[in-house]
Amino acid sequence: MRSHYLNKHIILGITGGIAAYKSADLVRKLREIGAEVRVVMTENAKKFITPLTLQALSGHPVHDDLFSLEAEAAMGHIELARWADVVLIAPASAHFLARLQSGEAHDLLTTLCLATKASVAIAPAMNQGMWSHPSTQENIASLKLKDIHIWGPGEGSQACGDTGFGRMREPVQLVDHLLSLFQTGCLANKKVVITAGPTQESIDPIRFISNRSSGKMGYALAEAAVEAGARVTLISGPVHLPKPAYLNTVNVVTAEEMLAAVLGEMSDCDIFLSVAAVSDYQCVQPATHKIPKTESALQLELKQAPDIICAVTALPNKPFTVGFAAQTENLIERATEKYRSKKMDMIIANAVGPGVGIEQDDNRVTVLWQSQERAFPLMRKTLLARELITLISQVFDAQPARRDHANCTA
Repeated sequence: MRSHYLNKHIILGITGGIAAYKSADLVRKLREIGAEVRVVMTENAKKFITPLTLQALSGHPVHDDLFSLEAEAAMGHIELARWADVVLIAPASAHFLARLQSGEAHDLLTTLCLATKASVAIAPAMNQGMWSHPSTQENIASLKLKDIHIWGPGEGSQACGDTGFGRMREPVQLVDHLLSLFQTGCLANKKVVITAGPTQESIDPIRFISNRSSGKMGYALAEAAVEAGARVTLISGPVHLPKPAYLNTVNVVTAEEMLAAVLGEMSDCDIFLSVAAVSDYQCVQPATHKIPKTESALQLELKQAPDIICAVTALPNKPFTVGFAAQTENLIERATEKYRSKKMDMIIANAVGPGVGIEQDDNRVTVLWQSQERAFPLMRKTLLARELITLISQVFDAQPARRDHANCTA
């Protein structure tokens, strides 16, 4: 399952302590399994291991200055916080634990921990006396209440000669802990079919009608569903995204092809996520040769393309069906109408505009189902996808006929 780290963004925070030498191996192990790593160091961390070492291993410059003009011009501290799927501090010193617990934000690392919507985890490393001190234990208890993951410490001999709890967890253990954050199991043994990307409808052998969909949201949902334990079939229109090896991907071009592929997967499907931006219209009769350019306007006769969601919800044993409504105005009103008219179980109202929605890495959505509504703030599509899969699983399991399924806990 380690291949699921493909496309994961990990911020590795390093604080001052002798265990910082293990961070080099941790970066290497994360890179080996496909994670993209950005390293953030405190000033004291640089006394134990050099930024140059971590830059060479991560392939990216190390971040260490909250007020760096160069960093702000490229990836400012807020953008870096938004970039992360997980922020892991390893090693985390007793001093850092105290600052994090109190909500300080006077350096880059503490600022990131406050600003990010990603999961935050810490791997404590300190002398056994410091670890067992009541102040440290109070800080740990407080951090747990703030939903910060505490991994370790381990027990054993320490650099100072003492023996006891305080050793940082080994890199291989931390990689396994990170993996467990994504593998919720909330859709274990469920079959999930997801459509993604645009479709293309031919005008002639050279030209086609399409839209700006990048497929990023659908692909992110497919990855999140796999992490949740589902058997996923991704039906993808033409996109410029890598096809993950662990996904069963069916490539299509037209709306007709996507409809056929979807219906072919419905017999044992539990959940259908219609994320693709399927063309609304197609040419009545595409030209068999390239239409020559003329001085007059080109007139095309169009007909409605197949409505894939309606075809699915009309099935006698339809799956739990979730649709998307991408709109530039009157978002909730139009999404509600689409939800009702197409008899979906849930709809995700997707705002489209500058910096959000189609072709973007970020999204802001509102989910509607039955008489309920939940809004999600602007966030990276990969983070949003995991939030949506959690919610979809909970609503799916809450249906009377499906109460025997386990709920999703992120």
